[in-house]
Amino acid sequence: MRSKHKIAIIGGTGSENIPLLKYFKLRTIITKFGIVRLKQGTINGKTVVFLPRHGLNYRAPHQINYRANVAAIRQEKVDCILATAACGSLNKKIKPGDFVLLSDFIDFTRNRIESFGDKFFDLSEPYNNSLNEKLYKAAIKLKLRIHKSAVYVSTEGPRFETKAEINAYRVLGADVVGMTQVPEVVLAAEAKIPYAALGVVTNYAAGMQKKVSAEEVSNLMKKKAHDIFKVFSLTI
Repeated sequence: MRSKHKIAIIGGTGSENIPLLKYFKLRTIITKFGIVRLKQGTINGKTVVFLPRHGLNYRAPHQINYRANVAAIRQEKVDCILATAACGSLNKKIKPGDFVLLSDFIDFTRNRIESFGDKFFDLSEPYNNSLNEKLYKAAIKLKLRIHKSAVYVSTEGPRFETKAEINAYRVLGADVVGMTQVPEVVLAAEAKIPYAALGVVTNYAAGMQKKVSAEEVSNLMKKKAHDIFKVFSLTI
């Protein structure tokens, strides 16, 4: 990416505070959908805005103001968005600790606003192929275990999924499950901002392990935070 580019990073659970943000300055952005606080600084000489997806005072996935978040990033006139995504695996070949690049999604959220307005727009490729390729090459260079594509099923939360739901999602073709990609990726598409999400597999989904817990998800994301942002740093 050229030095004049401005990149946004959206950090999810466990990746809100990272070493690369040490000298970033806190800013307040006012949008028509709400107030957003993000940090701005530089990585490798490039301007980067970092937005903690869940806010400075943690909001559960179903309570996040996704429209305000993406609107704030749009107002910053960024060229692309790199995001993190904590995922549960539905596929035994995709193991806890692995990285995945999201390639498509299935939406099972229920109460979220997915648009800034009332215009139709295309979602044939919600995740940017060029960004995904850059992320993949960065991860390979760092010798990380990464899967080049995965279909993500987005659920409402905050509860985790049942065994029956996971079985149904698997039949539909999902590889991983989470609670935050929709409507974030949808709004980015509407705003015409290229978007890519680096997923971290934190656990197997319901029925594939004894139980699923928020602590398990958060703890593994914290352990992987350094690797996540090494990948992002090489991509920027």
